[in-house]
Amino acid sequence: MAPTAKEEKKTEIRYKSSKPRNYDLGNGVLRFSRTRMYHKKALYKFMGKKVKPTKKPVKPTFVTKEIGGEKNGKERKVYLKKRRNYYPTQDKIRKRPAKKTFKQHKRHLRTNLTPGTVCILLAGAHKGKRVVLLKQLYSGLLLVTGPMGINSCPLRRISQRYVIGTQTKVDVSGVKLPENINDEYFRRQREKRAKKEEGDIFQAKKEAYKVSDQRKADQKEVDKQVLDAIKKHPDRKVLLAYLSAMFGLRSSQYPHRMQF
Repeated sequence: MAPTAKEEKKTEIRYKSSKPRNYDLGNGVLRFSRTRMYHKKALYKFMGKKVKPTKKPVKPTFVTKEIGGEKNGKERKVYLKKRRNYYPTQDKIRKRPAKKTFKQHKRHLRTNLTPGTVCILLAGAHKGKRVVLLKQLYSGLLLVTGPMGINSCPLRRISQRYVIGTQTKVDVSGVKLPENINDEYFRRQREKRAKKEEGDIFQAKKEAYKVSDQRKADQKEVDKQVLDAIKKHPDRKVLLAYLSAMFGLRSSQYPHRMQF
């Protein structure tokens, strides 16, 4: 038989998800205050009441047994759990699991950070700039570029902690990165200090960092491909202006309320 209208109504009421009494009205403001909810829940009935702790029965460790005969003490204490006869002089060395080194760690990446995502840098010399994410390197760091011609941000590595991923994306599937661009590529070459000799105290000077010709050539090659991908974007004029503009917050602007 088909269910009646009353039965159908009952099932609807049963499975209907109810709204909590005290819900958020917006901006962290609740419908009822703490004092109002104190009276609504009748919490005053439970204030000051203390429940006595229940004591668990203690199991006896030994049993007293009567012993016959004179001068035997009449009774003995017999332990219910027998003690071991043999105790080792040294503790056994436990095998501990070997710690995984950094190169054995898994590299996790946030779901919104995919190749071609326009990111905002939050740290370093280029903080506030918008860059294009190219890929994630073996160390877990992100490889990004400005490109250099738009906002003077070169090819560099940065941790995903110091990056905001936006919804703007560029199709970089056609961008082919040189094989030599890896973690070793960005490592600085530090020369050993020369031994101090007489008369050389003030002559030795620190050499300033100079960009190599190889790096300049790689930057031009990558930037050319990224710019071609940007020009293929339907809103290329807006995107070029967006990448060249610096990110900043004005008064009454909060990043946790913004959608990037």
